[in-house]
Amino acid sequence: MLDSLLTPSISATAGLPDQSNPAVLYTPSLTQYIRRKTITVNIGDVPMGSDYPIRVQSMTTIDTMDTAGSVEQSIRMIEAGCEYIRITAPSVKEAQNLENIRKELRARGYTTPLVADIHFTPNAAELAARIVEKVRINPGNYADRKRFEFIDYTDDAYAAEMERIRAKFLPLVRICKEYGTAMRIGTNHGSLSDRILSRYGDTPVGMVESALEFLRICEDEQYYNIVLSMKSSNPQVMVQAYRLLVQRLDQEGLKPYPLHLGVTEAGEAEDGRIKSALGIGTLLEDGIGDTVRVSLTEEPEREAPVAQALIDRYTKRTEMSQPIPAINTYPITPFQYTRRTTHSVANFGGQNVPRVIADFSRTPVVVHDDLKPIGHFYLPEPDKWRMNDLGADYIYTGKHPAAFMLPNGLKQILDYGIWQTTTDILNTFPLLTAAEYIQAETEKMPLHTRLNFVQLSLPECSKNLLDRFRDDQTVVLLIKTDNAHAMPELRRLFVELINQSITTPIAVQRSYSNVPDEDVPLYAATDVGGLLIDGLGDGIMLAQPESGDLKTLNSLAFGILQAARTRITKTEYISCPSCGRTLFDLQETTARIRQRTDHLKGVKIGIMGCIVNGPGEMADADYGYVGIGRDKIALYRGQQVIKKSVPADRAVDELIELIREDARWIEPGLVHE
Repeated sequence: MLDSLLTPSISATAGLPDQSNPAVLYTPSLTQYIRRKTITVNIGDVPMGSDYPIRVQSMTTIDTMDTAGSVEQSIRMIEAGCEYIRITAPSVKEAQNLENIRKELRARGYTTPLVADIHFTPNAAELAARIVEKVRINPGNYADRKRFEFIDYTDDAYAAEMERIRAKFLPLVRICKEYGTAMRIGTNHGSLSDRILSRYGDTPVGMVESALEFLRICEDEQYYNIVLSMKSSNPQVMVQAYRLLVQRLDQEGLKPYPLHLGVTEAGEAEDGRIKSALGIGTLLEDGIGDTVRVSLTEEPEREAPVAQALIDRYTKRTEMSQPIPAINTYPITPFQYTRRTTHSVANFGGQNVPRVIADFSRTPVVVHDDLKPIGHFYLPEPDKWRMNDLGADYIYTGKHPAAFMLPNGLKQILDYGIWQTTTDILNTFPLLTAAEYIQAETEKMPLHTRLNFVQLSLPECSKNLLDRFRDDQTVVLLIKTDNAHAMPELRRLFVELINQSITTPIAVQRSYSNVPDEDVPLYAATDVGGLLIDGLGDGIMLAQPESGDLKTLNSLAFGILQAARTRITKTEYISCPSCGRTLFDLQETTARIRQRTDHLKGVKIGIMGCIVNGPGEMADADYGYVGIGRDKIALYRGQQVIKKSVPADRAVDELIELIREDARWIEPGLVHE
């Protein structure tokens, strides 16, 4: 149990946070799993809101004018678990064809609600609202055109702009109200209007205000059948925006609307799943979210099982969790990133990037090739080691020291009892339990002069122990939990150290027993990534005792650090999930671009199927590859078009030339394996 002498603001039992603390209004509780209470939104015969299960949805990728193809793909999505089907309607003709798609689905016995996805075209939205159960509009482009211009608005000029928007938006609101059609007001970080950017900047505040401007118009009309979303390809921005939205709704006395969660342009394969889980899972942990869409550059029916796996983790969370002492004083600002202040211990903490520790406690390190899975390669001919960008920093070997001298870029951690008997106590480091550390300190037993790891869980915290950490400049904590409500318990431990002004670096240890292989990236990205995006954590150590292989876990650790933007070690791809607007084979093109460029550490490449998901949606990409017509590509440097109308068969080569012009190209042969 927590020592009662720790922080006066901590109660002995779990409870709701002090609502006078504005930093925590975004969640019902920081320590209990309590789903945020919302109004109910009626969407066909599948209502949404906190009285109902968290819903799964996805979006078709077939041309909306292909009725048969859209119907068949929709059925595959429904059978994969989708409870809402979103279909793009970029113009009136596609909006009209939604009726044919809907009729055919109903004729075949499928009553799943359809959602029309609208960009730029109010007349298409007004037509679709009479046909389908829900329309999604983007406030960034529903009544505005983006020209990337800064305008210094006076208050009167801004008010005049709002009147113009009201006039353009009111017809849709009134149609939705008349027909009982639901609406999603969906802000995208990358497509904020010039008006919003000019006044609020490219920030979560701007994202929230973009939605609230439209929401206030709806409430003036007593129209409340609304879902809100705050999407970004950057999970950190996405999480901050949703939190701020929840707080603003409460502060302004607006209704608690259901929230649609998603990370835009997450990408493909493991990276797409990690980035999605980091953003979506972090919010679900705090009880936020009523429907989930995982945006992968894959077939849409592959998205639903990933979304469902994220949701399923919370279906019995309350019964499975152990109580966590309440947080009544929250020292973290949840709406902007600030890394926790720490002092440096070896290469942990301070200004160092988070470190990766590979768990070899169940895999003896006997031969050089045993280190290949974690990015360290022995070259016999020159008798040298090479390390790639995913080279782990430490290995934990437990009770079994490595059988050979490790490369310079890799250090070894041993259990304290074994470390005491090793012949190389200077180049290896001990891992102590909390009890061993207190005993060693009390009895003046030998410890390393530079770096000692101490394993700690929240229940082990005591005033005596924390006081010792405050005075010991050699300790790095390796924190763990066996609580099903893992991330909040780990966060609770961080909060205690911050409130006690303890600056000891902390690495997060997570082990996943009896978890399906495909779910481990989702769980780890949530548990560790959710801490990292709040500036909490100086290292990561993952284990999967039953079936996890070291290469997969090492890649996962680096992938989480990359998605949280705390340690960049590889190329980042911001690729949209495709839809009926897509003008080329997005999956094939993404694979080709990845094949040619995945060795360019730290370069961010946006791959967008059409101009709707163009320069705005890839807002923080270094380079962009955007479809502008059939087999015609525009290439971007940042948000500036550099080459227009490039034939698709030459576009990847032209993209590489653009990177080469900026002196950022590296020949693949010069990069370590």
